[in-house]
Amino acid sequence: MELGFIGTGALTAAIVTGLKSLADNPVSVLLSPRNEDIAASLASRYPDVRIASDNQAVLDNSETVMLAVRPQIAHDVLSALRFRRDHRLISLIATLSLKDIESLTAPAGHVTKALPMPMIAHRLGATIICPPDQGAGALFGRLGKVIEVADAGEFDALSVATATYASYFKYLETIHSWLTRHGVGEGIARDYIASLFKALGAAPETSPDADFRHLAQDYATRGGINEQVLRELTAHNMFEAFAESLDGIHRRITGDTK
Repeated sequence: MELGFIGTGALTAAIVTGLKSLADNPVSVLLSPRNEDIAASLASRYPDVRIASDNQAVLDNSETVMLAVRPQIAHDVLSALRFRRDHRLISLIATLSLKDIESLTAPAGHVTKALPMPMIAHRLGATIICPPDQGAGALFGRLGKVIEVADAGEFDALSVATATYASYFKYLETIHSWLTRHGVGEGIARDYIASLFKALGAAPETSPDADFRHLAQDYATRGGINEQVLRELTAHNMFEAFAESLDGIHRRITGDTK
């Protein structure tokens, strides 16, 4: 299988790295030359990863192609390319609808959307796919959990969750900075925070009958320190502001200008 990539950014690098970490890895990869540093790094690490002369060369030499260009330039890049009916396209562009992708890539006969997370490089996390697609599901299924949905609105809503990564790490960085200002060594603070939140991340699986609201209640012991922080953040409308940010991302993804 020859897997092509139009766009060679961090997500492309994560997918290729994940694929190449598999013991049974029959996929050869053809990269677009955009972002020369990432493309050159991948090609130097893996003998069956090659760099095409341009984006059109990726299409001309691949049947399955992932579209991984930045949303700001996607229209210009894709509209300049010649697609074939036998192309199987997987769009990783969150802010372009399936209809938009199909229009820009006609006459390509098969188009689906997928949104993996960067930790796919380590075969961790989940990839959402819409509409369900056997080929895309099989490929991403080797790299982590796959969640396939048939409804585009559901996919768009799930996509909003991927906008929260940086805020999550800023949350952890705030805790880390507070600890170091109070005399905790940087390495100890980092290890402790990582261990804490790895354990908390497992809570939904170890308590499958508890939803997130009930987990918050369980951890907010009455009169305890967790309850105090939760109460104070709530009083400052932190969670309302967060929900408003998610609304804004949803409007951006769906193109809703209201």
